[in-house]
Amino acid sequence: MEVGFFYWPFSVELTMKMAAAAERYGYDMIGVADTPGNAMDPWVTAALVAEHTRRPKVSICVTNLATRHAAVSAAAIASVDLISGGRAILGIGAGNSGTRNLGVKGTPVAEMSEGIAYIKTLLAGEKAEYRGGTAQLPWVKRPTPVFQAASLPRSLVAAGRCADGVFVNYGLDRVSLTASAAHIARGAAEAGRQATSLEVWQIGCLDCHEDRDVARRKIGAILAFVSGYVIGTEDLEARGVPPDKIEPLRELRRRYSTRPGEADARMVDELGLFDYLAGRLSIWGTPDDCLRQALAAKAAGATRLMFTVSLASDPVRTVELFGEHVLPALRAG
Repeated sequence: MEVGFFYWPFSVELTMKMAAAAERYGYDMIGVADTPGNAMDPWVTAALVAEHTRRPKVSICVTNLATRHAAVSAAAIASVDLISGGRAILGIGAGNSGTRNLGVKGTPVAEMSEGIAYIKTLLAGEKAEYRGGTAQLPWVKRPTPVFQAASLPRSLVAAGRCADGVFVNYGLDRVSLTASAAHIARGAAEAGRQATSLEVWQIGCLDCHEDRDVARRKIGAILAFVSGYVIGTEDLEARGVPPDKIEPLRELRRRYSTRPGEADARMVDELGLFDYLAGRLSIWGTPDDCLRQALAAKAAGATRLMFTVSLASDPVRTVELFGEHVLPALRAG
């Protein structure tokens, strides 16, 4: 099993520690979130990570096409790829905090597919047209993989059609894993290719801590943050949501913040959603808890896990604990 993590780069010091942990414990990927208003610039951060690591893939996880022009992101990821020696991955999504915090609407699925196709053409060194302009990156050394972040059925289908890989934010339980895989396979079939040709990473929230109660308090904030766009607000029954959780989830969506904190964590408990959201979207608790949950996700069909640790009680300690006590056993199990 391959395992990576991504985080919000709040400081240079945090970035250096996260990069060192990824290298030391043998994580397969380290990703940087694009969340203006919350953290440092992702491209500056990714360059730092690339310069201070040698083994893990370095991903932007993820940027969007609304606040950054597609050609700019293509040139940026190609630059990171040069710095990293061919380890870069570009993740593109519709936009959540990265757009909402700036008052910009996210990108519709069809427009995202268009932008991804354009970026892939540029990263192949070819000339491409996009929204009235023409660009080319003749200096690129290889076609850096372009992944699509997808959390809704229509975006998963689109990713299967056009992306090189998928960051799937749909759920780590067997039902969710089976459903997301089917959507990706449908899109791949429509494009005349095999779903196995895509590199699929399952995203989950992570908080690993010696004190289970501390982990529980902290994981609630990120669960509130991600549940709104992972589960959505429409046709919740089709997303496998139990009937008694539908209205609480809609209320959570109405009230959640793109700058999560203790209030969001309390709201998850108040609405009676912790057990459901934690079981579907996260791995949390002591190292033993995390190993048990990660092995369950593996048994359910996950082959690559990409954890968000941006709001863990201690992001560095979380990846260190998981890397030291869980990762070896997970790979051996």
